[in-house]
Amino acid sequence: MRPTLDSIRDYCLKKDGKVSEEFPFGEDVLVFKVHGKIFLLTRLDAHPTTLNLKCDPEHALELREQYEAVRPGYHMNKRHWNTVTIDDSLPSREVFRMIDHSYNMVVKGLKKSLRASLLIDQEQG
Repeated sequence: MRPTLDSIRDYCLKKDGKVSEEFPFGEDVLVFKVHGKIFLLTRLDAHPTTLNLKCDPEHALELREQYEAVRPGYHMNKRHWNTVTIDDSLPSREVFRMIDHSYNMVVKGLKKSLRASLLIDQEQG
């Protein structure tokens, strides 16, 4: 079964750190951030649902070759972002793996003190 926007939202909000959901680009673009840095964008009016996810450039190319539903990031830096169409061609577990990868890429780019606070949060949770 493919992930729904609600299941994706719930998954993102359960991530460690100060995860927020915002609408900085208008009421139809939902953005998830960790400590103020974007790791997922989705258009609420897109059918099927699409996600923009940060990705390691080499891994991004691999995913694009492996899955037709993964394309260079729409309106994003195409080297570092993928647009993922949530359809039946993409296994649900792979969608959530891509979300994890995006989140982890953003966390790696945070200041050391913020990364350390995430590690403390993980140990306590």
